[in-house]
Amino acid sequence: MKLSLRRVLTLFVAMLFALATGMTAAHAVTNFNNAPPGAHYAKGSAEPICTVSGTTVTCTGTQIAGVGNTNATVELKVTSTISGVCHNPGSKSKVVEPFSRSVTTETSSELTSTKNGRLVVPSQTTAGTSTEDFLATFTCPNPNWTPEVTSNVLSYEYSLTFAGFTEPAILIEG
Repeated sequence: MKLSLRRVLTLFVAMLFALATGMTAAHAVTNFNNAPPGAHYAKGSAEPICTVSGTTVTCTGTQIAGVGNTNATVELKVTSTISGVCHNPGSKSKVVEPFSRSVTTETSSELTSTKNGRLVVPSQTTAGTSTEDFLATFTCPNPNWTPEVTSNVLSYEYSLTFAGFTEPAILIEG
């Protein structure tokens, strides 16, 4: 099958846009082998769904039934990987030092099962680090140099782990 140059360029531009806007597909896994026997999503509930808006990640709540008296921990970690360069303003703004830093913010909650063996998992929200917030605290090795951020890539990990288990029953990565 012969692809026209226009189609190839359109696909290339679409891929660049996806990379530039930080769009990534989330990978979600529910494994109730890492939960008390009989654990299942309660009627009307489902695996949480995580969405990204700017640097904020929000994951929906859910309910898991059949957990007995087993508690759990839910965590949401958001990592901003920020890359850029430092410019020497005296030498035609020459790039003198590239940099890359990762900043992780997280929220965590301990969840207690109800007397009916149901675990109510509230929604989780955590914000990553914006380019502006990063630049407010970052300095180049030489105070005369000026930092320029060239990319800020956001990634996240949502997990729900039951007490007594080493692996999460729910893991969503994006």
